[in-house]
Amino acid sequence: MSKVCSLEEAIRDGVRDGATVVMGCGLESVIPFAAGYEIIRQKKRDLTLVAPISDIQFDQLVGAGCAKKIVAAWVGNVAAGLGHNFRRAVEEGIPRAIEIEEHSNFTIGLGLQAAAMGLPYLPTRTALGSDFSLQPHFQRVTCPFTGETLLAVRAIAPDVAILHVQRADSDGNAHFWGNLGVVREAAHAAKRVILTCEEIVDHEMILADPNRTLVPGFLVSHVVLAPLGSHPSPTQGYARRDDEFYFEYHRRTRSREGFEEWLEKWVFGARDHRGYLELLGRERREKLIPGKELCSPAVSFSV
Repeated sequence: MSKVCSLEEAIRDGVRDGATVVMGCGLESVIPFAAGYEIIRQKKRDLTLVAPISDIQFDQLVGAGCAKKIVAAWVGNVAAGLGHNFRRAVEEGIPRAIEIEEHSNFTIGLGLQAAAMGLPYLPTRTALGSDFSLQPHFQRVTCPFTGETLLAVRAIAPDVAILHVQRADSDGNAHFWGNLGVVREAAHAAKRVILTCEEIVDHEMILADPNRTLVPGFLVSHVVLAPLGSHPSPTQGYARRDDEFYFEYHRRTRSREGFEEWLEKWVFGARDHRGYLELLGRERREKLIPGKELCSPAVSFSV
């Protein structure tokens, strides 16, 4: 049975108020912005947002009042630095106060990997000397073999992972390449996976390159065709990073009023992802297409 649906349907069915949602798992690339905008349009509330580097996506969701808690290594604007909405929420409780669970990129990965393996935690030496290792989601443990003190990172088990990939078939078997980040860990840790993708392809194409199938279809609940669904972040082979979009966002969101105007134009002013692409305009979209193709050599799976 095909899992292909609209983005509106995937977010309505797959993301409930109060859910824990992991997004932005490819670090600075393949951030599922189209899905984030739909979450805002549907006015989801009390979400716990998980990511290593969320870029401005979490800043937008915080500013829109969707988040109650952030589990992350960093929230901001990769191009310009500060996330103004995040700062207002932390310092002034605008539009609402948020709880923060602080991590490093690596401990986010360990927490997701622990959940993916069905374990309550994974031990590590990293972060032992940091201040944030004193928070309750980390605990000192003694290695039963060496007696060494290690740091236990509590498992992170999201209700849903929202991932943007290059291509998937209608069953949700997904090809993904480039910076892998913690995409695989998130897919296996979450209770369900929503995929947005640049292309929906025949199953035969997935079978023809099995090692590139990072997300197997049995983990996936919804498949959404969303070309440029990661804009303004890049998707390897499909879209460049739109740096000016980040700088404009930085300028416009310095004030609460500026952010509300930005939201009205780019999120509520577009009825859906297609409307968002129309707002971007054809010329801007064409500039985002990568130039020279850098294809990997073909390999043979013959035995």
